[in-house]
Amino acid sequence: MVKIAILGYGTVGSGVVEVLETNGASINKRAGKNIEIKYVLDLKDFPGESVEKLIVHDVDIIMNDPEIKIVVEVMGGVEPAFTFVKKALENGKSVVTSNKELVAKHGAQLLAMAKEKKLNFLFEASVGGGIPIIRPLNQSLTADEITQITGILNGTTNYILTKMAREGLEFDAVLKEAQEKGYAERNPDADIKGFDSCRKIAILTSLAFGSQVDYEDIYTEGITNITDRDFKYAEKMNCAIKLLASSKMIDDVVYAMVAPFMISESHPLYSVNDVLNGIYINGNVIGDVMFFGAGAGKLPTASAVVTDVVDCAKHLGTNIMSLWSTNKRELGDISNSKKKFFIRVEGTVSDKLAEVKAAFGDVEVILVDGITDEFAVVTEEISEKAYEQGSKKIVGIINRIRIEK
Repeated sequence: MVKIAILGYGTVGSGVVEVLETNGASINKRAGKNIEIKYVLDLKDFPGESVEKLIVHDVDIIMNDPEIKIVVEVMGGVEPAFTFVKKALENGKSVVTSNKELVAKHGAQLLAMAKEKKLNFLFEASVGGGIPIIRPLNQSLTADEITQITGILNGTTNYILTKMAREGLEFDAVLKEAQEKGYAERNPDADIKGFDSCRKIAILTSLAFGSQVDYEDIYTEGITNITDRDFKYAEKMNCAIKLLASSKMIDDVVYAMVAPFMISESHPLYSVNDVLNGIYINGNVIGDVMFFGAGAGKLPTASAVVTDVVDCAKHLGTNIMSLWSTNKRELGDISNSKKKFFIRVEGTVSDKLAEVKAAFGDVEVILVDGITDEFAVVTEEISEKAYEQGSKKIVGIINRIRIEK
């Protein structure tokens, strides 16, 4: 018998209880022992629910109980989650979490604590919801040198961009609909400004390259400037617009970024639509690998949490997580990274093209039927710095979107 405690009975916490109740027999068989929930920590009581008799309001009841071997943290946020997780590890309890903020900020430190005490700190659900990605990076792809990770890591923004593309709607209208459907929070900034994706790519980059990547160091741009006209040009170019979170190793330097990109039909993430997530990885031996599925939601996320609980139960007294060093990795200066740029410019081709070419060199002109007050161009591959310098020479740039090969 392995007894566990759950910190938080919100969406994910209640999902963990539901998964364990629904699939308990098969989960126990895979774990090789019975897993039992002894406590659920929450500020509220839940009369009439199955957890009513398990609810406690004092975390020290859990921390001081030697029967608890695994603590499941699904509260979200950095504090008090960080304090509770540290205390659990200090008290000899392995920890499973779905908390991306916690992992991005303190993952290396908590992994080091767990390793020192022969415990585990597992966080499969912190990136990609139900998509298995942490475990493959930690176990299945260890023979490879990872050269690139690029993902659609936020279902809210992917839903908004998909809806805008399909129905020609404006950003604000689709955001409102996403909020009404529960895909977006009342305050959607973490999603639409790219912060959620930024934390997730920081976790993946830290794991892939073995040292701490601070999410504050990652260039991050959201989708709030994308308009219906951008999608008209994208359709003409046979491209999709996606919010990509990416890290690439180029000449031993890691460059990381979160931003909207135009991607062609041949790109592995082109067909990842609606609230789904997709993660593309390139390794120097295995080549291209693609992970795809439900990146959020109560039960997919809870499923990933329970998978980690089973791993902890099977490996009590043995640390199974590879080292993610607390040494900080300095990221490459994004201004040196190169790519093509899609640029919308006010005016007509006859009036402005010479000015655009003087700033960016050879460009491909993109025209869309019915749009006469502006035009677009695609540059050759240039650095971010070169784009910034060129853009200052042109009056009337409306928007620019990077292009991913």
